[in-house]
Parts: sequence; C-alpha cells; structure tokens
Amino acid sequence: MRLSLLLLLLLLPGPSPALGMEEDASFPHLGESSQPPPRACPPRCSCPRADTVDCDGLELRVFPDNITRAAQHLSLQNNQLQELPYNELSRLSDLRTLNLHNNLISSEGLPDEAFESLTQLQHIYVAHNRLSVAPQFLPRSLRVADLAANEVTEIFPLTFGEKPALRSVYLHNNQLSNAGLPPDAFRGSEAVATLSLSSNRLSYVPPSLPPSLERLHLQNNIISKVPRGALSRQTHLRELYLQHNQLTDSGLDATTFSKLHRLEYLDLSHNQLATVPAGLPHTLAVLHLGRNRIRWVEAARLRGMRGLRYLLLQHNQLGATGLPARALRPLRGLHTLHLYGNGLDRMPQALPRHLRSLVLPHNHVTMLGARDLAATPGLAELNLAYNHLASARVHRRAFRRLRALRSLDLAGNQLTQLPAGLPASLNTLRLQRNQLRVLEPEPLAGLDQLQELSLAHNRLRVGDIGPGTWHELPALQVLDLSHNELSFVPPDLPEALEELHLQGNRISHVGPEAFISTPRLRALFLRANRLHMTSISPEAFLGLPHLRMVDTTGNPEQVLVRLPPMVPRRPRSVGA
Repeated sequence: MRLSLLLLLLLLPGPSPALGMEEDASFPHLGESSQPPPRACPPRCSCPRADTVDCDGLELRVFPDNITRAAQHLSLQNNQLQELPYNELSRLSDLRTLNLHNNLISSEGLPDEAFESLTQLQHIYVAHNRLSVAPQFLPRSLRVADLAANEVTEIFPLTFGEKPALRSVYLHNNQLSNAGLPPDAFRGSEAVATLSLSSNRLSYVPPSLPPSLERLHLQNNIISKVPRGALSRQTHLRELYLQHNQLTDSGLDATTFSKLHRLEYLDLSHNQLATVPAGLPHTLAVLHLGRNRIRWVEAARLRGMRGLRYLLLQHNQLGATGLPARALRPLRGLHTLHLYGNGLDRMPQALPRHLRSLVLPHNHVTMLGARDLAATPGLAELNLAYNHLASARVHRRAFRRLRALRSLDLAGNQLTQLPAGLPASLNTLRLQRNQLRVLEPEPLAGLDQLQELSLAHNRLRVGDIGPGTWHELPALQVLDLSHNELSFVPPDLPEALEELHLQGNRISHVGPEAFISTPRLRALFLRANRLHMTSISPEAFLGLPHLRMVDTTGNPEQVLVRLPPMVPRRPRSVGA
C-alpha cells in the first residue's frame, strides 16, 4: 500500500546518491540471455547481448575502444575515467543507457558536444563524479538524468529544458544555489515527475518548477522561505520533503500549500516553525512536524484533515496547554500520533477514536486517569516510557477499554508495583527502569497472550516474586530480569520461555533443577553475576535440547558450560 511506502520514508535521510538508477529498467542483467557473446567486445568487459557492453568495476582509466556501434546499453560505472572522448562517444548513436556512475569525470572531461549524436539516449547516470557545472546540452530523448553527488554549481536552460520525455532528475548532494538555477531550467519539459534537489545550498524554493511534479526533494538545504506562488502550479504533487532547512513561520503563508490538492506526504521536520502551518491540504496522509519549536497546536490548522493518518510532533515545545482537546478530535482517520520529547504533563484529551498508536515517551505525564484512554478503544500501541508515573496515580481502570492493546511501554517511570487491569490482549509489556520491589500473580492474571516481558533495572529479589506468578504467563517467550537483586534463578519459570536475561544480578550458583520448567530455552544470559568456575551444576542444562547460547562473561571467574547435544531435525515429509 502507498502508506507503507510513505512510512518507510519517515525513517530515511533522503534519496540515495544513486537513486535515479532505480528507474533504469533497460540495462540487462548478466546471464539474462543464453546467446554467446558477440565477437567485438572491449578487453575484460562483458557483452552478454549484441546491444549491451558492461565494463563495470575494471579500474579503467581510458575510455574503452572496440565498442560495437550497435550498443544500446553501456555501463562504465565504478572505474577511474576522467574524460569522455568525443570521437568515441559520437560513434554510439544508438545508445539508450549510459552509466558513468562513480568515476573521476570533471566538467572539462565532458565536452558540450559529447551528447550531440546520442539522439536516442534515454538514461544517463553521472552520479559520484567531479562535475562542477551540468552539461549544457543533453539529448531531447532523455527520460532519466542522474547528476547527484558531484560539485555542480550551475544548470543551463537546455540541460533539462526542452525534454518532453524527461521523467526523473536527480541533483542531490551538489553545491547548487538559487543563482545556479535559471528560471527556465525546465521549460518544455512537462513530464518531470521526480526532482531531487536535496543537500544543496538553496535559500528559497525555486520558482518555475515543473508543474508535472509528483515528488519534490528539497531537504538539507538552507531554505528559509517559500516565495508566494512558488508551489501554485504543482497541482500533481504528492510528496514534498522540506526537512532540515531553516523555515520559520514568516517564511510560509496561508497560500503556500493551498494549491497542492493531491499532496499526501509533507515533511517539515527539523526547521524553526513555532506553529502548525496554515492552509495545509486536506488530502494529507502524513504530516511530519517533529524537531521544530511548536508550543501550541491551533485547532483551525488541522480542521478538515479527516484523511490524516500519521501526525508527528515529537521534540517540540508543547506544554500543558499546547494540545487543546478540540485540535485532535477532527482527525477521524488518525492512526499514529507521535508526541515524544515534549513537555506534556497529562494525557492529551479527546483523542481520535480510531487511533492505533500513541507514542508519548520523554514527557512529564504524572497520572493516568480512569477515562484518559476511554475514547481510544482500538489502541494497539501505547508508549508512556520515561514520564513521571507513580503507581498511586495510575488508576486501576486506566486500561479497561483497551481491548486491542498489543504493546504497552511504561519503562523509566516511578512505578513500585505492576499496574492493575492490564489488557488480556497484550503481547509486549515493558516495565524496565522503574522501582518495582514486588511481583504478584494478580496483575498478570489473564495475560495468556503475553510473549515478551521486560523487568530489567528494578529492585526485585527472588523472595519478592509471589508463588504462581509465572503460571499466569503461558505464552511468555522472552523474559528480561537483568539488573535486579536476584541471588538465584527464579523457580517455576514459564514453559514457553525461549530467551532469559539474568545478567547484572547477584547469582552465585545455578543448581541442577534451575531450568527444569523451561525445556524450550534457547538463549541464557548470565554475565556480570557472581559465578565462579564450578558455580553451574553440570546437570543444569541436560533438559534443554534447544539451548544454543549461554553468556557468562564478566563474572569473577571463567565459568565452565556444557551445552546439551543438538536435537536432530526431523525430515519434512513430501507435501508438508
């Protein structure tokens, strides 16, 4: 789905230096054809088809001779070429793909007339070279041009202008300023859908961008302003990346984004905005405003955005009154809300009913009331780690309505006991770095779907763990009890357990029946305890046929460990 692709883009810094190469479907792969290679092929190169010459990664310093005139696809990437000889290149009039990625070609080594005879050229890749200016003339037939990761400071009108078939242009990681982009840089090129100008020296959004744009990358520049009307013709734009710039509220106005009626993804993170921009398109599915200076979310700015799925407001300056209830209620389609790293002292009120993920760590939330989460029964992920929650201020019915909750993170708070009323649907529960001193079976009753439980960095002793506690967790596979005050392995651990963390405790002895209840154990961590050479009984692991790792480093002495013999896998029957 499209939203899955957009989510992935949130975690990336921008287009890769050779992003344009992803659109080349025309260069054949080696071994694609069973035909014998043609007789005329440059030394050491590969010619799997009559129209293909592959000289990739041969440390070539000179343009190869003996390239067939019939060549349509020529790869010279990953060599040490410094120039392209006009007389050799002009012979290849049928060339459709020219790959020069990752060489040492300078603008002086790329004469303006080099491409005059290449009237069929559709894909050119010159990324990761040493061009200081773009070629003045590129063929009219061009579809994809990748000049990324050079030292380009100037583009000419006919570099990308008058190219009716041009679809993708990659200029990221260069040294382009606004002065190096002529106002008619894309005149006559009305099909450009992707333009990457990220990681340059642009101080404002260039005017006269192609109206056909669908994806525009402008991140990692020094943009402080979007001139009025600069984006008024880009009515097909679906993705706009403006993160890591110097945008302030005065650099935008109510009309900046108002014409972008198809915009789905807008990234304005890592700027200097103090408010949510006005005039945002109602078509947005992802709005990234993290790492700004936003103190207050004005309700009117998000009104009508019923299709918004992901709202990211992490690492801003939202305080106690920064998120009024009426601001979020209209976002009926909101799936994920990221608010970590702000100054909120309580749960946001009137959350959208269909919210699935609420990420709120590193705030100042001190309490969780009975109805704070009542409006979001479909919540599947709740992260309240590293707040100021104390057990006395977490209501026993706080989680009562969360019947779909799969992951609950309460790490780094001030809890002294497990919260009551935990949802039976939980799959993961994180309670590390609290002040837990007791573990009773009652709060864990009914958690028969829980597979991962972290209780690390608390104050638990074996005597503080009530009898029958682990019997309440029949599906538990990963248990982290590291960095507590355990003096021996807790008894009666869950039978389904596969991974057990006990590092950083006070364990000095492991008896023969320590793991009798955990026959499926695969990994055991015992490092940094008080074990000596013979502290572990030789019979301790006899009933663990799946055990493959025991970590005992960092103890006072090297510990002798004998793993049980590997269980042979049963052969799979045909048709199974």
